Amino acid sequence: MPGNPPFQAPEGQKSALLEAKELSWGPKGKPDLLSNVSFRAEPGRVLGIVGSNGAGKSTLLRLLYRFHQPRTGQVLINDQDIWGMSPRSAAQKIAAVLQEQPTDFALTVWEIVALGRTPHRRGFAQAGSEDKAIIENALATLNLQDFAKRSFGTLSGGERQRVMVARALAQEPHILILDEPTNHLDIRHQLEVLSLLRRLNMTIITSLHDLNLVGEHTDDVLVLANGQCLAFGPSDQVLTEPLVDQAFGITSRIQRLMPSDQRHFTFHLAR
Repeated sequence: MPGNPPFQAPEGQKSALLEAKELSWGPKGKPDLLSNVSFRAEPGRVLGIVGSNGAGKSTLLRLLYRFHQPRTGQVLINDQDIWGMSPRSAAQKIAAVLQEQPTDFALTVWEIVALGRTPHRRGFAQAGSEDKAIIENALATLNLQDFAKRSFGTLSGGERQRVMVARALAQEPHILILDEPTNHLDIRHQLEVLSLLRRLNMTIITSLHDLNLVGEHTDDVLVLANGQCLAFGPSDQVLTEPLVDQAFGITSRIQRLMPSDQRHFTFHLAR
């Protein structure tokens, strides 16, 4: 909201190494939608996943946050297979923010963010003083204090997206996975959320459509095409004109913006 301070990264976050090894997945009885994808998401770095619609981005993310079990391959966190963990243990290490959020929750914003503490509580225990401090910190991080008592269902799409990022931060994961985190956000909040992600001391894996945002806000990039890895590596090395043209079927041009020397993509339909 106008006049609010920039989002502030909470203290005490942890990061971990995530490794994907030869991941494949497809619906039961049908061909693979994702085939033999391997990469490493290094601790404390931001990995962007890009590709055209249908390239396999959301499928890959579902494998990483333990929604789909891979047909072949493994997802490892610090050398431990996530399917060898209990669901509670996995949820203490991985949090996910999805593209679309339900609108019919009969819960307040505070209660939604408090759900992030569930993996850290036993049985039906209520939130203790430490939990409440973490929840309040997550709300403050996303400038949501004034929304705490609002019903989640009354919020705009962008406001709901910010609440779900706050819920993920309250989960205190080592790895944060986001499927199009700028979805529904206006330009200001897009930039604020992406800048916040850069400041978090955790491993971030996010899919993004805007290649200029990818180039500015990620350390590494994984490019998918037809369910396979087309390229993986540091953003400034992977996001080249030939690679982008191949992945998206377009003609791209990279310009250098002065005085920052920041790279900026422009796009045209391939001829």
